[in-house]
Amino acid sequence: MASNWAGNHTYEATAVVRPASVAELSEVVASNEKVRALGTRHSFSDLPDTTGVLVELAGLPEVIEVDPGSLTVSVSAGVTYARLADQLARGGWALANLASLPHLGIAGAVATGTHGSGDGNRCLSASVTAMDLVGPDGETWSTARGDADFAGSVVSLGALGVVHRLTLRVEPAYEVLGTQFTGLSWDALDGHFDEVMSAGYSVSMFTRWTDQVDQVWVKSRDGRPPVGGLYDAVESGTTLHMLPDGDAGAVTGQREPGPWHERLAHFRWDATPSHGAEIQSEYFVPRAHAPQAVAALRRIGRQLSGVLLTSEVRTVAADDLWLSGAYDQDVAAFHFTWARRPEAVHAAVELVEEALMPLQARPHWGKYFSLGSCVLERVHPKLTSFVDLAREVDPGGKFWNGFLQHRLGDVR
Repeated sequence: MASNWAGNHTYEATAVVRPASVAELSEVVASNEKVRALGTRHSFSDLPDTTGVLVELAGLPEVIEVDPGSLTVSVSAGVTYARLADQLARGGWALANLASLPHLGIAGAVATGTHGSGDGNRCLSASVTAMDLVGPDGETWSTARGDADFAGSVVSLGALGVVHRLTLRVEPAYEVLGTQFTGLSWDALDGHFDEVMSAGYSVSMFTRWTDQVDQVWVKSRDGRPPVGGLYDAVESGTTLHMLPDGDAGAVTGQREPGPWHERLAHFRWDATPSHGAEIQSEYFVPRAHAPQAVAALRRIGRQLSGVLLTSEVRTVAADDLWLSGAYDQDVAAFHFTWARRPEAVHAAVELVEEALMPLQARPHWGKYFSLGSCVLERVHPKLTSFVDLAREVDPGGKFWNGFLQHRLGDVR
C-alpha cells in the first residue's frame, strides 16, 4: 500500500481509487462502508487514512474559473496551489497568501487549517467562500459563507464528506520582495518580537533553539526591505536555504521583486520541498504568549538538537473557523522539521508539548502530535460543536477514522 509524502506512515486502506468525474466519486462514496479523501499526502500521521477506501482527488477534471465580479475563483479539489497560482497569475489575479510549499493540494490544505505567515494574513482556509462536497449517501451538497454551519465545515479534517470543489477569494496580482537576514540575537528578539514579526507582509524566523535565530525571511509587498535593517541581524548577500545542507536552488527568488506566485512560498514548485525525508510538527500559541513560548523552547533547545533539523516561527491572524489553529485569536505558529526518526521524534514532541501546552497551544491537524481529545477539548472551544456537526452530517461515521476517534472522540 502507498505511503505518505514523508514515508513515515503506510496507509492501511484496502484500496486507493482515482475517480475521473464527480459522478464516479459519488458512486465510490455511496458503495463503500468507509471512505477518506487523499490529497497530496502531506499529512504526517494517519489523519487521511481509513480501514476502507481512499479516494484520490487529482483525477477529477480540472476547474479553475475566476469570477471578476465577486473576486473569487472556483477550483476543483485536486488542484495544487502551484497550479492554481500559475493560472491566476496568467490572468492578473492572486491569492492573499501561500503556504511554504506550493506543492500542496488545495482541499487538503483547507481541511487542516494550513497557513502562510503575516500579522495580517489568516490561514489559507479563511479565503474559502463556498464548498461542494459528496456526502455519505453519495449525494452532493454545498455550503457557503453565511450558512449556519459554514464556519464549522471548512477546516473539516475530511469528516463531513469528500470536497470536490471550492470557491476562494482572489485579488489583483502584486509583486513581492524577499530579503533574508542571519544571526538575530535572542536579546534583540526578546525586546522586539512584535517588531520583527511585523517587518514585512510575511515574516518567517528559523532557529534550532540554541545560540540564536539563524535566519529571518522578510517578504514585502512595497518593494522595499525593512528600513534600517533588522536590529543586529545581517542581510544575506546570497540566497539561503533554511537547512544547512539544503539546496538553495530549491528556494524561491530573493533580493529582487518578483510575481507573488514566485515569491510568497518558500520553495519552488518544481523542486524538492524542505528536506524531503522528514517529519513535521507545529503548534499555534496565542500571540500574547509568544515570548513565553520562545523562552520555553529555548530551555529545551539542547534536548531537541539531536533530531531537530530546523524550527520556523510565523504569525497568523485570527479567523472564525471552528477547528482553525487561529480560531478567535491571533497566534504565533511554532513549526518543527524533524529528522525521519519516529521514536526520537515522538520523544521530542512530548518535550515540546510539555513546554507549550501550559500556554494553550493548539496542534496543526496535518502534522505529527501526540495529544488526545481530553487535552484538545480544552484548547479548541468549538471541538464538541464540530463533533455534533459531523454526527449530523455523517451519522454512520463513514468518514470517521482512528485519528479522529483518538483526537475528537466517538462520532456515533
